[in-house]
Order: sequence, then structure tokens, then C-alpha cells
Amino acid sequence: MELKISEYLKLEAIIMDIKAKEKIAAIDELVEHMVAKKLVRDGKAFIKALAKRENLESTGIGDGIAIPHARTDAVQDLIFAFARSPEGIDFSSIDGKPSHIIFLIASPEGKKSEYIMALAKLSRLLRKHPVRELLRDAKNPKEIMEIIRKNEE
Repeated sequence: MELKISEYLKLEAIIMDIKAKEKIAAIDELVEHMVAKKLVRDGKAFIKALAKRENLESTGIGDGIAIPHARTDAVQDLIFAFARSPEGIDFSSIDGKPSHIIFLIASPEGKKSEYIMALAKLSRLLRKHPVRELLRDAKNPKEIMEIIRKNEE
């Protein structure tokens, strides 16, 4: 079965202009948004899992992208969320630049292979400069979804 990012990213999990100015606040805002939309069962457990993962190694992958992620039973299924920060947020990226595009990935503990596949698939998609530009310029959540649908393999 081919994993499609667009099948796990819901319109209601997209924040076009995140208010947070720093990494932990951005993660908190994304998780709170997901809890409010009933996409996450246990926000506190999810934040704890994300913080633990973030302490191991930064999820700022460079080129203005951060992919905070964690396996946790705070979610029922693999799920993506998206946020954009016009000013950028310091995710301690490997290139030292702020992250403007943030994809958050959550997966239940028992779905390790799906989780790893999702991370790899998203990383491949975001390596494409034109895709990053389109995501930065998108006007609304529907455009974000369309960009992903058109560009995922």
C-alpha cells in the first residue's frame, strides 16, 4: 500500500499563520489546535512525546522546514498537521536558518513502519524547492492540500 501524505493531512489540521514565535510554543499551538479539532486524544501526552523527541535531536531539517514528530498512543492513527510561520521559528535547523514550514507527524506506538515511511515520504516531497515555494505562497488550506496532492509521488 502506497502511503499518501494527502490522506493523513486534514484541512482542519492546517494553520496558515501560526502565532508562536519559538519552537516549544509552536509545537504547543499545533497540538492544542489538533486537540480542539478532535484529531488528538491526549494533548499533554503528545506534547511530552514531541518534547522528548525534540531533545534527542532537532527536527529542523533546513531549507526553512521543521518536522516535529513522535510515536504516541495519544493518537489513534497516523496523522499530519501543517503550520506556516511568515517570520520563521528557530528549530535549531542544521543550516541555522529559521523554519517557515512546519509539518507535525504523530503515529501510534504500534505503527512504526508507517511512521518511518511517512517521515521519508514527507522529507522527499520537501526536498523539492518548487514545492517549498508553493507551500510558502499558498493562500489557504485547500491550496496546501492541492500542492501536496499534485507533488507527492
